[in-house]
Amino acid sequence: MTLQQAFDLAHQHYQAARWREAGHVYRQILAQDPNQPDVLHLLGLISIQSGDAGAGIELIRQAIRINPQSVQYLNNLGIALTNSGQPEEAITVLSRSIQLKTDEAESHYNLANALQLNGQSDEAIAGYRRAIQLRSDHPLAHNNLGNMLYSKGQIDEAIIAYREALRLRPDHANSHSNLAAALRDKGRSEEAIVSCQRALQINPDHFDACNNLANALRDQGKFDEAIDWYERAIRLKPDFADAHFNLAIALLTVGNFSRGWAEYEWRWRWKNFTSPLRNFVQPQWDGQKLQGGTILLHAEQGFGDTLQFVRYVPEVAARAGNVILKCQHELSGLLRTFPGTHRVMREGEPLPAFDVHCPLLSLPRIFNTTLQTIPATVPYLKAADDVIGKWRPKVDVPAGHLRVGLAWAGSPTNKGDRTRSLHLESLALLGSIEGVTFFSLQKGIAGEQARTPPAGMRLVNIAPELADFSDTAAVMSIVDLVITADTAVAHLAGALGRPVWVLLQFLAEWRWLLDREDSPWYPTMRLFRQKSPGDWDDVIKRVTWELTNFSKQRSKGLGTI
Repeated sequence: MTLQQAFDLAHQHYQAARWREAGHVYRQILAQDPNQPDVLHLLGLISIQSGDAGAGIELIRQAIRINPQSVQYLNNLGIALTNSGQPEEAITVLSRSIQLKTDEAESHYNLANALQLNGQSDEAIAGYRRAIQLRSDHPLAHNNLGNMLYSKGQIDEAIIAYREALRLRPDHANSHSNLAAALRDKGRSEEAIVSCQRALQINPDHFDACNNLANALRDQGKFDEAIDWYERAIRLKPDFADAHFNLAIALLTVGNFSRGWAEYEWRWRWKNFTSPLRNFVQPQWDGQKLQGGTILLHAEQGFGDTLQFVRYVPEVAARAGNVILKCQHELSGLLRTFPGTHRVMREGEPLPAFDVHCPLLSLPRIFNTTLQTIPATVPYLKAADDVIGKWRPKVDVPAGHLRVGLAWAGSPTNKGDRTRSLHLESLALLGSIEGVTFFSLQKGIAGEQARTPPAGMRLVNIAPELADFSDTAAVMSIVDLVITADTAVAHLAGALGRPVWVLLQFLAEWRWLLDREDSPWYPTMRLFRQKSPGDWDDVIKRVTWELTNFSKQRSKGLGTI
């Protein structure tokens, strides 16, 4: 066989994806002439296709050393490095490719992929746009541009990019699924469902589309169907952390705690989880009794999560020797004397020695918490007497007036804040109630709205003087009632055993369950839910009626909240 015949035979095998046969012939060629860059390059691609990325990358590097001007070699090396989790080196290689040929759309696309993996989102967006500028019919560049825009919260632009990708390639299941996720974020769940169904018609085993379809169904309150689709996504991809986490949320929402807490442990592998995984050398506690040992309990997620689940500390203390509680700086003052704790520490402080650790939100699983066994004795938090004394004259009201603490918005960085928070002006109807003085507990940017309250509302803006949660707890201990959106304020009031009314969006967080006006976590809490998505007017009317009625009863010396 001549060298050319060997090339032709190897090429036939390569085109037919007969990797082993093609590789065998290519190696025979290299045995005769080891300086064949095309053979080295193709043998490298075969190695990568066969699962040996390391060997494939080295072979392509050898080809580049022989022919450093090959844009094709550089591009494929860059792709391999990106897929192997080496984006920085890929960026260097692909930048060389672009220097050699600036108008090669594929090089810009590949570079953008490496930049995306390296966390350089703005540069990646610019790279995808450049690829599209050079080749407007590049559907994958449009799709990936949509992904980057979506990750930056530019949902409308992402939808445009996904639709363009689908115009160019209607059978691209990924783009249909991605479009569904973006449409869902805009509250367009029906359209999202259609997009997922199209993706699944193209590829019935598309686990991302199963997960996105379940999310859209969950948004519509169809939890049984959503759970079925999450489970299907997991069957298709057993280590699919997003689907496991979403399944946990659905199960907990419907009150299936036994399965829900177990699935909730997948939160640490969920791509959007906000709390860092703590890689302690010490093992995570499994609930066994510690003979004089020390356990570190550490907060995760938001203030409200800490306030809700710190209730388990006394139960932990009953099984452990010493309990160290590590919490957010803003909560440390309030929790410094929490029953069962040996020591309360702030984030950032160096840790003392301990034997085991446990995140706070893993405790319900360890204690096998069900709806019937929630440790709901309140109050389990108490404001300090001296702090209450400091605040009492500042929360003074005319004789006979109700004192009502008010908070209307959560953190704007929370992904779901758009639907859970209100504007103070939305609560204007409350200002029509006679005999009520409101005290603003609202911190952050939304707190600025308290400077110009709705007409007729008697609102005292004390929020700027609230240094931390110790102050807020003291004020709550003085007022007659707290009215709040779904924020940490709700959890604090509930933990203090104070009367609290919580304004909830249509699809509220899992902890508030479904269709309930009470909370098994907080006996003194009432829930006022939207009856349809986005309808705060009806919620405010009901709260206004209830508060008006109570104010009248209170003026007669009757009734309790």
